[in-house]
Amino acid sequence: MKAIFLLFIWTLLLYSCKEVSFREPQPAGVPALTEVPKSLRGSFVGLDDQGKDTDTLIIEAWGYHFKDAKDNDWLGRGVISDSLVIKFYENYCFVNFRSGDQWVLRVIKQKSSGDIAFLSLNVSDDSKRKVILKKLSKKFPVKEIERKDDTFYQIAPTKEQLIQLIREGYFTGNDLSKVK
Repeated sequence: MKAIFLLFIWTLLLYSCKEVSFREPQPAGVPALTEVPKSLRGSFVGLDDQGKDTDTLIIEAWGYHFKDAKDNDWLGRGVISDSLVIKFYENYCFVNFRSGDQWVLRVIKQKSSGDIAFLSLNVSDDSKRKVILKKLSKKFPVKEIERKDDTFYQIAPTKEQLIQLIREGYFTGNDLSKVK
């Protein structure tokens, strides 16, 4: 089960073979941060199918990294750079990952408890993808871009439209509990 959760987190953090992407880091027109906001820093864990803690996501000023249950720090990291851009807007933290010439987005919403909701515009499932893309195409053009084994569905929302997509439930994901 732990391996399944780790795979899920990696899928969320990096990207899957099919992603909604953007031409530039989101939200457009909002300046990038040079470090992660203090309120989002800390250690966070999810729960596996049996309710047990999984690997730990550690968010630091410079980016993020993972530790396994034995405190090994070999699971991956991301450092704020020209390929990992973080923005903050309307109480959401936007984590943008560059994949070639595309930007893939993850959204973090901090809860009053300190826990975080880790969200993405998930189109990796074939049946859900068709429904989501059809809804998105009614709001703005969706450009399909194929790169090797990856397919991107590029959209260009305004920052206000992006917030509306979040509020309308297009972005989904899991909660991670703050442990320190």
